[in-house]
Formats: sequence, structure tokens, C-alpha cells
Amino acid sequence: MQNIELLGLVAATLTTAAFLPQVYKTWLHKSTKDISLVMYAVLLTGVLLWLVYGFLIDSLPIMLANSITAILLLLMLIMKLKYK
Repeated sequence: MQNIELLGLVAATLTTAAFLPQVYKTWLHKSTKDISLVMYAVLLTGVLLWLVYGFLIDSLPIMLANSITAILLLLMLIMKLKYK
């Protein structure tokens, strides 16, 4: 594995992991009143575009990070609609 690929995987892990505490807290407390639906919808759109980009350039870190982040964002949007 090249150093650049390793750097990408570390960056992908850190940025994706940053969403985990918010998802966990939201699930635990069943409260989404302070979460912006629009912000998460726009962020999901951007992440999905990054995912497409990752596939087009065949970049494993971009594909992995954005796939997992998209799932986490979808969970947040579902909880936002369910617990509003």
C-alpha cells in the first residue's frame, strides 16, 4: 500500500468516525430537535457526489469513507424524521 493511500485511509477513518458520537447520542436520547434537516440533506448530497467521484477515480479511501458516512447520514435523517 502506498503512503498516499494510507494517508487517505487514515483521513477517511477520522472524518467518518467524527459522525459516530452524534449518531449514537441521537439514537440514545431519541431527540433531534437541535439537528438541521437541511444541513444533513445537503451534506448527504455532497457525500454521495464524493462517493461517485471515488468510484470514477477508483480511490478506495474515498469510496469507503463516503459509503460509511452516507449510511450514517441516512440514519441521522431517518431519526430526524422519526423523532421530530
